[in-house]
Amino acid sequence: MNVTNDPGQPDFLPPFLPRLLLVDDEPRLLSSLYELLRDRQYQLVTATCGVEALEELDRQRFDLVLLDLRLPDMSGHEIMDIINAKAMDCDVIVMSGEVGIEAAIGALKRGAYDYLRKPYSREELLKTVENALQQRRLAVDNQSIAERLENSEKMYRYLVDSSPDIIYTLDHDGNFTFINDRAYQVLGYAREELLGRHYTMLVHDEDLNPARYAFKHGEPRASRSVELRLKCKTGSVGSDRTFNNTLMTIPLKALGMEGQTSALLGTYGVARDITDRKRAEEMISYQAYHDILTDLPNRMLFKDRLGLAVIQAKRKETELAVMFVDLDRFKLVNDTLGHVKGDELLQQAAQRLKDCLRRGDTLARQGGDEFTIVLPELRDRSDAKAIADKFLETLQKPFDLDGHIVHISASIGIAVYPNDGENIDELLRHADIAMYQVKALGKNGHAFYHDSMLDISHQKIALEQALRRALENGELEMYYQPQVDVATGRIIGAEGLMRWNHPQRGLLSAGEFLPFAEENGLMLPLSDWMLDALCRDVLLWNQAGGDAIRLSLNLSPQYLDRGDFFEKMRGALTRYGISPAQIEVEITENICIRNPQYAIDQLNKLCQLGVSVAIDDFGTGYSSLAYLHRFPIHTIKIDQSFVKEIHDENGHYPVILAIISIARGLGLHLVAEGVETGTQARYLEANGCTTMQGYLYHRPISLASFLDVLRAQAQTLLELQGREPAANIHAARA
Repeated sequence: MNVTNDPGQPDFLPPFLPRLLLVDDEPRLLSSLYELLRDRQYQLVTATCGVEALEELDRQRFDLVLLDLRLPDMSGHEIMDIINAKAMDCDVIVMSGEVGIEAAIGALKRGAYDYLRKPYSREELLKTVENALQQRRLAVDNQSIAERLENSEKMYRYLVDSSPDIIYTLDHDGNFTFINDRAYQVLGYAREELLGRHYTMLVHDEDLNPARYAFKHGEPRASRSVELRLKCKTGSVGSDRTFNNTLMTIPLKALGMEGQTSALLGTYGVARDITDRKRAEEMISYQAYHDILTDLPNRMLFKDRLGLAVIQAKRKETELAVMFVDLDRFKLVNDTLGHVKGDELLQQAAQRLKDCLRRGDTLARQGGDEFTIVLPELRDRSDAKAIADKFLETLQKPFDLDGHIVHISASIGIAVYPNDGENIDELLRHADIAMYQVKALGKNGHAFYHDSMLDISHQKIALEQALRRALENGELEMYYQPQVDVATGRIIGAEGLMRWNHPQRGLLSAGEFLPFAEENGLMLPLSDWMLDALCRDVLLWNQAGGDAIRLSLNLSPQYLDRGDFFEKMRGALTRYGISPAQIEVEITENICIRNPQYAIDQLNKLCQLGVSVAIDDFGTGYSSLAYLHRFPIHTIKIDQSFVKEIHDENGHYPVILAIISIARGLGLHLVAEGVETGTQARYLEANGCTTMQGYLYHRPISLASFLDVLRAQAQTLLELQGREPAANIHAARA
């Protein structure tokens, strides 16, 4: 019979109350036992035989079983055997009327909590039940505490082993007593290889002294830090790594020989791997003092080394040389082949220069295509001259830029300490002045600084200032070289050329000051002036009553690159009320290669506006026919260097013929420049070029003279037509 509760008990008992199984085949005894325990806040279940008891044990969990040994279907010992076999979590109190000791021994052997002999007293039973349940509660609490401790230990171990830092403890002798798994991940050492070993086995040899000082000198509980390099295990990934060690001296408890507890001092440490941070800092520091493209020292590091070299030279009373190297023709290569090839050229040139130097010399990139060199401990100037000669020789060899063979040279200026300067700035400035003197004399050479060069440098500064004043004072003027149709003898256009009416030096041609203007940032304001002057002169001719004539304007690459060029052109045409058809823009073919798509976009805008485009000096640059076909070009101008080669009107000049054929094939207008002899004119005309400009016809002339020539031409045409000259002056139509 299974009894769970009675009318005196609530229908639902709290689930945390102890559950007891009462097993006895005597109904009277079972009922009496039930009544005895019912007021004790227990959940009670009864069974009258072994089968019922086992069914209840299988159905639910019990804290305590009060078990009679003598049951009708099986013994209590058999039930206990089954409980043990199934590892049921419950305690058993055996109640039996047998007087033999064997029954009690059998029950206790099977794990019974206690053995009560019938008849038992009420107090004895209640006390035994309460003690059994109390012990069980203590056991459960202990197990819970043990599980929490175990989980806490697992969590601690997980956190320690998962830490990104190496965590360790040392005994008072410096031997490892604990170290986490991070040491294996970073250094390659397993925990077993380090425990009991001295910490110095991990420290880099060069860092042993600071390590010993940091590990020995510390107050208890006082934190201190030391940066050390630790060794990686041989064969492990990576090299020695750098760690920031935070240390603390702590008391460690140890058990003495006779059981007393004694306090010893040990070390608790956390080692944080800062290798990547150190490498990043080193990289940042390296990049701050080195040129990224060539990996050479930059200007800042060069000055530091030059300063040290000057101090050393002063102490030893020796000479040193400073060189300033500028690569000739680099800008042309950079503009035509692009910046990627230009960078590659700089890298190759830097390596060649570096290969020429002695040990102890310093090569640095100053910026752009300029390099500086310091040569310490010179025996005499011939040492510097020998290295400069090596530079020139090695740079004259061709450079292969992915199939593009290019040639460059160098201009080298040399200043010697102490004669040419006793400090860094003087030496660099004088070497720079000497380099520019080489450039002025034709480039591809070297020169030692001397005081006379300073006067030349001052003259350049004066020239720059004077050129700026020329813009303000109206000293610039446009000259025009007519373009003639040889078939009719008529002037059909003219090329505008800038002249400078210098107050002291007289009339200067563009070639005498425009290259200097390009180097000093004056090309843009000069081009603005030239565009305005050209439109103004066209307006003067138009106002004089002449028919429309087209004037051409040489366009600087710097001017085209400026984003507002198109707007400036359109603004000038609108301001002066000039037809765009009267303006032609001349560009060099190298502009087309440097940034083809940008140039196409800019020139297309001009064409849409109505301005025509001509390629000047055709055949002297690096243009390709593919680009030429894509560009909105109206005119090709044969460079005078090809025209000068014509000495026989019956000769064969294939470059001239090829250019004429290209123009004819593309339907372009053709102009020959620099025509100075009749032989040249007849050859060109015979082969299809009928528009020419050059000294054979006209030199560049001022606007007033140009207008006079146009008036004379108009007068001549009227006379040939047998008519009286009209009141207005008419020029030949373009």
